[in-house]
Amino acid sequence: MTVPLPTDSTRWRCTLCGNLTRFDVTRSSKVVEYVHLDLAGEPKVEEREVLDETVESVRCRWCNAVDQVELVDRPGAGS
Repeated sequence: MTVPLPTDSTRWRCTLCGNLTRFDVTRSSKVVEYVHLDLAGEPKVEEREVLDETVESVRCRWCNAVDQVELVDRPGAGS
């Protein structure tokens, strides 16, 4: 089951405990990265383009519930 991402007017909320702030997110991404290696060979990602990204699951950090997250309106989002 994929989980919708929060938007500018919504946020995640755990349906079991009411948590609004702490979640473990498992996601799959397909990205193109520009990697710059310094002279010592240490890599640094300087640009990242996300081609595709899917949130696979969200686990509540407070009650450990898996896939019990809903989208709710952010306070003041309607203003």
